Amino acid sequence: MYEWIAKLTLDNGRQSRLARVLPIFPLWLMSFFCAVLAALLCVVSRNEFLKRVEQNLADLLFPISKRKLRSIRRRYVRNVVYSLCEILLMSDRLHESNFKLQGEEYLQEAQQLANGKGFIIYAPHVGNFFSYYWYFTKRYNCLTVASAGSPELLPLYMKFAELGCKGLDYDRVPPLELYRTLKKHVQSGGVVFLLGDFWRSSFPVSKLFGRVTRTPEGAAMLALEQQVPIVPFYGYRKRNFKHQLIVGSPLNLHAQTAQAASRSARADTNLILNNFIERVIREQPASWFYWFNAHERWENVHQQARA
Repeated sequence: MYEWIAKLTLDNGRQSRLARVLPIFPLWLMSFFCAVLAALLCVVSRNEFLKRVEQNLADLLFPISKRKLRSIRRRYVRNVVYSLCEILLMSDRLHESNFKLQGEEYLQEAQQLANGKGFIIYAPHVGNFFSYYWYFTKRYNCLTVASAGSPELLPLYMKFAELGCKGLDYDRVPPLELYRTLKKHVQSGGVVFLLGDFWRSSFPVSKLFGRVTRTPEGAAMLALEQQVPIVPFYGYRKRNFKHQLIVGSPLNLHAQTAQAASRSARADTNLILNNFIERVIREQPASWFYWFNAHERWENVHQQARA
């Protein structure tokens, strides 16, 4: 995956030339180019990347037919191609009309539950999560946490920084400073947009798909200690450059535990959030970004029962 991204992001000259030329093409033609490129990649890229995607799909979505597996794989590649095009070459064409929002009443409910503070929008890496964050920055004072340490991914983050999307780099900002900044932001009424399916070997142990893994507890800690709601959210590509955004009912989890700041409370909250992530991935499997390296996040994977 990162090899594909590198071919587009590490050649700034090529990007600049394409960005100057592509605005003359109508969106339907851009969509056609993306669809053709995705189809070609599925045909000519019979490499370890696509094999690994298929293996991870078969492993986590078991039982699944070969026909459905290949259909998901094709749509997965298609979403990746469209998303890279949107981010690198079409960021100046972003418009709120490209996104259809379902569940706006839940955002209003979260504001009421927050009692003058902000709230957390919690999402997995599905669809074009970059664009979804941009969408919410147009409606709220937003702040996110990302990982821009990879040279392949850095240009993607820089694109959205140029659009005014604020973010903290998980790999460069010290943890205590990171938390203090998020805490101050939510206390002042800001919205924190967090993607909850990052993986690091240093994260606390949790479970996903019935398997032992490690997931971040930042959202759980912030919600419990600051007593603010978490709004579950995800989006997916509905067609071409059109997206459906789904907002769920806010989770007022701090009101459900007597020891909100305890380690066990954070762990229990994380399991609730991981269950949401798993449900979204099962519902929109072709939209999840991490199929190419999902196998790397399981601990004692050979001893785990199938989910």
